[in-house]
Amino acid sequence: MRDRQPPEQLTDRLFATERNPEDFRFDASVARVFPDMIRRSVPGYTTIIPMIEVITEQYAQPGTHCYDLGCSLGASTLAMRHGIPHADCTLVGVDNSDAMIERCEHYIALDDHDLPVTLRCENILDTALTNASVTTLNFTLQFVPPEQRLMLLQRISDATRPGGVLILSEKIRFDCAEDQHTQTLLHHEFKRANGYSDLEISQKRAAIENIMIPETVTAHRDRLLQAGFDRVLVWYQCFNFVSMLAIKNPETPKSSMNHGNV
Repeated sequence: MRDRQPPEQLTDRLFATERNPEDFRFDASVARVFPDMIRRSVPGYTTIIPMIEVITEQYAQPGTHCYDLGCSLGASTLAMRHGIPHADCTLVGVDNSDAMIERCEHYIALDDHDLPVTLRCENILDTALTNASVTTLNFTLQFVPPEQRLMLLQRISDATRPGGVLILSEKIRFDCAEDQHTQTLLHHEFKRANGYSDLEISQKRAAIENIMIPETVTAHRDRLLQAGFDRVLVWYQCFNFVSMLAIKNPETPKSSMNHGNV
């Protein structure tokens, strides 16, 4: 198991000078610095990525599809690629940003694994999903409009085979105002420790707050169960960032069923 981060490490300075707040976009300027941006902004990201490989190895099933929805530069895609133990699996990465897909293609080509990867530049709400054993939404659902999240998760659940999983990583919020305040302060200190200035922190927050809408762990869990998953657990949390595992129960083998006396 290795760190699957893309090798390019340009420094994120997008919000280093004063500017008018604009909605955050995953354009070419963000794609160029994205590995540095997410590493310095998301506590635990460098732990979550290699663990996606571990989870994928555990749950990928022969002859199934594995999806990375919102793949950006392909860190999760590469982790899944190296975790899939079956040569007859199909791996699909999807992102609606041309700039992200273009760079993702480059990183996939540099990777030393021979499992084919299909990349699609499209809205994940339009992606056809079938016969899935592992699907990843790695800090992606938070950018989907809240009213469309259940529909997407239902489609993922309907496409997931028994015994399959969804890996859902998200920034979260807290019902308790004091907890929310504390976790936000700790997150900002994490950013400062990684070299971001107060100006960068405040401007990034202003740019992204209208398009990234976090929810509580309870809201995520309830929605995943409503969508059709059987079990939901938080397997990782650092400050106000979590990764959850939503599991479809495996089918009960006929040989193990109690048919009574005959």
